[in-house]
Amino acid sequence: MREEKFYVISFDSTHHAIKGEKILKDSGYNIRVIPTPREVTASCGLSIKFDKKDLEKVQTIIGKNELSIKGIFEIGKYEKGRLANKID
Repeated sequence: MREEKFYVISFDSTHHAIKGEKILKDSGYNIRVIPTPREVTASCGLSIKFDKKDLEKVQTIIGKNELSIKGIFEIGKYEKGRLANKID
């Protein structure tokens, strides 16, 4: 089985997740709101999934708009499960 990775932004509240979704969609990014992966702890329950190629741009938009986030995580899918690595 090959390794798969994806990236998510987790938030402190649903309000912040919805605000983040609007800002990122309005900026033209290919994102999707998903349930927060269980490997990411202490979050509101909603996260935004985005493409790796957009990581730096997403980080810039978060900073410019002063979005309140819990963190940005790389989620790796492996044969024996998944692992979350906080990258920001």
